[in-house]
Amino acid sequence: MTLELTPSPHATDEARPTAGSRPEGRDAVLADYRIAYESRQASLLGRREVLTGKAKFGIFGDGKEVAQLAMARAFRPGDFRAGYYRDQTFMMARGILTLEEWFAQLYADTDVDHEPASAGRQMNGHYATRLLEGDGRFRDLSRLHNVAADLSPTASQMPKLVGLAYASHFYRQLPGLGEAAGTGSGGDEIAFGTIGDASCAEGLFWESINAAGVLQVPLLMSIWDDGYGISVPRELQITKGDLSAVLSGFGREPGQKGGYELFAVPAWDYPALCETYLAVAEIVRREHRPAIVHVTECTQPQGHSTSGSHERYKSPERLEWETQHDCLTRMRSFMVERGLAGEAELDELERQARERVQNAKAAAWKAYRAPIEEEMRTLVALTGELAKASPAREALEAATSALLKKPTPLRRDLMGTALEALAATVGEESPARQALAAWRQGELATNRRRYSSHLSAETAASALRVTPVAPVYAEDAPLLNGFEILNACFDAALARDPRVAAMGEDVGKLGDVNQAFLGMQEKYGALRVSDTGIREATIMGQAIGLAIRGLRPIAEIQYLDYLLYALQILSDDLATLCWRTVGQQKAPVIVRTRGHRLEGVWHSGSPMGGILHLVRGIHVCVPRDMTRAAGFYNTLLAADDPAIVIEVLNGYRTKEALPANIGEMRLPLGVPEILRQGTDVTVVSYGPCLKIAREAAEILSGLGIEMELIDVQTLLPFDLEHSIVRSLQKTNRILVLDEDVPGGASSYLMQQVLEEQGGYHWLDGAPRTLTSQAHRPAYASDGDYFSKPNREDVVEVVYSMMREADPRRFPPLV
Repeated sequence: MTLELTPSPHATDEARPTAGSRPEGRDAVLADYRIAYESRQASLLGRREVLTGKAKFGIFGDGKEVAQLAMARAFRPGDFRAGYYRDQTFMMARGILTLEEWFAQLYADTDVDHEPASAGRQMNGHYATRLLEGDGRFRDLSRLHNVAADLSPTASQMPKLVGLAYASHFYRQLPGLGEAAGTGSGGDEIAFGTIGDASCAEGLFWESINAAGVLQVPLLMSIWDDGYGISVPRELQITKGDLSAVLSGFGREPGQKGGYELFAVPAWDYPALCETYLAVAEIVRREHRPAIVHVTECTQPQGHSTSGSHERYKSPERLEWETQHDCLTRMRSFMVERGLAGEAELDELERQARERVQNAKAAAWKAYRAPIEEEMRTLVALTGELAKASPAREALEAATSALLKKPTPLRRDLMGTALEALAATVGEESPARQALAAWRQGELATNRRRYSSHLSAETAASALRVTPVAPVYAEDAPLLNGFEILNACFDAALARDPRVAAMGEDVGKLGDVNQAFLGMQEKYGALRVSDTGIREATIMGQAIGLAIRGLRPIAEIQYLDYLLYALQILSDDLATLCWRTVGQQKAPVIVRTRGHRLEGVWHSGSPMGGILHLVRGIHVCVPRDMTRAAGFYNTLLAADDPAIVIEVLNGYRTKEALPANIGEMRLPLGVPEILRQGTDVTVVSYGPCLKIAREAAEILSGLGIEMELIDVQTLLPFDLEHSIVRSLQKTNRILVLDEDVPGGASSYLMQQVLEEQGGYHWLDGAPRTLTSQAHRPAYASDGDYFSKPNREDVVEVVYSMMREADPRRFPPLV
């Protein structure tokens, strides 16, 4: 059979796949076909399970099976995959997903032994492998087939794919770095990426392709091209309607170091796919350069998902073409034509495969339902016991009967029935009612654990468990600029831990725009302290991938305002990683940025409310000076949690005493600091606002008002020991001072103090907030003054609070 490969015109001869690398032997080909056929049957049954109500939603990998068999053959222990939610055949072919596990995920089974990817937290098709031991230490990843946790937002797998591949550079160029921990094996690992053709219209795809091409990392990208993005054809997605044409500019020219190896191969050509993947993977692995395999002519037999039918938007001609070019049909024909198997033998193989899939489905359903049904039996017994002597017997029996009539009751139904029973018996006192109430509380606690655990690390390496170390000052401690304090901190961190690496715009040669990394690239090398392009999303992805693979990245976003470019990746990927893998994966990325007061609309913002509410799962540290920032960096580098550290822009040239233990001091998270004792008003703030609050406090003191000033230090977590409410018990008045827009971070702070801490009990006056204007900060010093809270604003607001309480003592100020 002649292989119709279409390699990049720029590919060199040694890059072209050669014959002889296809799977050897009849048994190997038949085993591949069996896996692909089982995968297809799982998709068909999965759709039925959704349509009959047993599952909530289904999205499947039918039409891509044969290409994924080939990719699986090139995937070795130590490699990583970051992919697309249609890669079930790859997972099965590589032996890291069973049919039972596939159905368990479809049913949202919360038992991690049944559904190891996410314990029911993610919809089907979203895969992950266990990278960590129970104590948070890495398993020996060099011996495992590794899958970084998938996520749904289109192309969001791309940024971390860059980082997963980039880690291999570290492990190759810094020998021995990964071997001891089992996180690398000399840098021979490939990061395999997969994506659908329509998702290639996303900016994240192009930013990531560009970044990987610049870095020249061992990344092998597969594009499953079935011609549609749900119902929208590729002509409306991609320039020229041809990804290979658009990507051709990334192709490697002869003699060039940069660029990609580019190949296109049809999804139905089994031998060509196998030869292509094996040969291309060898190039990527050996030479550490990226490649793209554009898998064309994919079909999608069941359409995009169970939410709709593809017959609504595909023409009869297209549907007929898909039938003729179905990859399983073509693979079967190939085996018969080559004499590898006869029709009768394949019929029997398919019958057995269908039976295996049916049995796996039944086993997964039984395992999923068993604990729920046991809980239901317990609930029915408890309500029955309660009904025996209750005046509400009829209502209790009706509630139980309604539950038993449900075809497949869920835990939510059990909770509803339990509350109905308790509501029907309000005011009754009996051991049976107490038992029911206790059972319900226990189940609520268990289910909160099932669905809400592991937002952050729960091991001894949690940032909340790092032992604080106070700064120690010599009598002759030098007074340095703030950036010099940070420089000493980063120098110590890079020296003590070879896994630490810093990256970002201007971080390398310049030492960052504020020079906290000054001289570090010369001292530690361009790999560990590196410059990046202006590409915030992939700076974050670069760091996430490194951290997943055991390194300790500090990734810089030059200004806080520019965090918005990366916020989707931070929110959808980094913040949820520990949670959506039930603690089986971690990425302790430190995002370093700076913000608040400077000059101009996009260098002075404080979008803290948006950040706070979009990055739960990431710690947010807001140090008021660089010594505090250094303490947070040291704490976070000793922990397994991701964090954002926002430095104060105006602090780099402010003088601070250098602690003698700058490399060892550690600041605890969630512990506010009282900067000024007072008895009249509690003022809560952070970062740059503290300076103006201190100035205002001096003026207020002259007016007979003593304000207590509290630096919250971290917003996530916030005041774990409820120290602010203790201040409120003394002052009975609170002002939240914040540079964000009205109702931004200030509403979060107020909710924490008044609701979470119960501070409303102690109020003698209305709680107040003082924030910036609703618009972005205007340019220049006067623009800053009238856009953001200033010293005079603080004086007026605090004075008005005291005048409200005692107008005789405090006459009008203005």
